[in-house]
Amino acid sequence: MRNIMGSWGFVFGFFAVMILWAVVNTFFFVHVLHHKAFDPYPYILLNLFLSMMAGVQAAALLIAAKRADSISSEVALHTSTNTDDIKKLVQENTDLTEAVKKATDLLDEIHLHVTNIGKKVGAETGNFPPVTPKPHES
Repeated sequence: MRNIMGSWGFVFGFFAVMILWAVVNTFFFVHVLHHKAFDPYPYILLNLFLSMMAGVQAAALLIAAKRADSISSEVALHTSTNTDDIKKLVQENTDLTEAVKKATDLLDEIHLHVTNIGKKVGAETGNFPPVTPKPHES
């Protein structure tokens, strides 16, 4: 209803109906058919219809505004919930990244210690011959 009544087509159609109403009542019935108009000049019947339509439009506008408010409220609540979820995920990601960093640092330290131990043991016993690269097999 909002899309129909809120369009230029409706406005121009509405004006066309009012002009047609006046032309039919004033010129067609009175001057062409020489018959009494069913709604003469102050157009009381047209005024009644316009008043009824204004009442219906006011109710439709209130209903549409109420619906738009409820949709906006739902979107805001959903956005707030999503923001909280995203904050939790970012915090979990940060915690996991810190844990991985700590584990990587420990592995680097272990590797350094193993290398130093290997050098010391190899130097003392002399059991480590020089390493020669092996040719790749095709």
